[in-house]
Amino acid sequence: MVKKLLHTRLRVNDLARTVKFYQDALGLTLARRHTSPRGAQLAFLQTPSSDEEIEICQMPPGAPAVVVQPDLMHLAFEVDDLEAFAAELARKGFALSDGPTPTGSGSVIAFIDAPEGYEVELIQRAK
Repeated sequence: MVKKLLHTRLRVNDLARTVKFYQDALGLTLARRHTSPRGAQLAFLQTPSSDEEIEICQMPPGAPAVVVQPDLMHLAFEVDDLEAFAAELARKGFALSDGPTPTGSGSVIAFIDAPEGYEVELIQRAK
């Protein structure tokens, strides 16, 4: 039986651009960077109030380019106040790609597009 989730990997073409997006737009912090035994460049991002990390992986030169299929997967983050968070994103030059949308559970969701075609869901849980 597994013990706990440690990280989720996103493969990208531009490691620096992706890390900068998650730092600037969402306030994630860079925990560490290194080169894998197979030559991939790796960056691990920490999220507030979570033990799990997001691993951003750029394969070595010559590897096939990453093409993210639409709506294949996304990361979801909880925010306290979606309206205020969206206003702060806009101030930083980022725009929501969808929402805010109320859900049947009373939560409100919205999306922002990350580099490489990945989506990020923002969730304000019902109070």
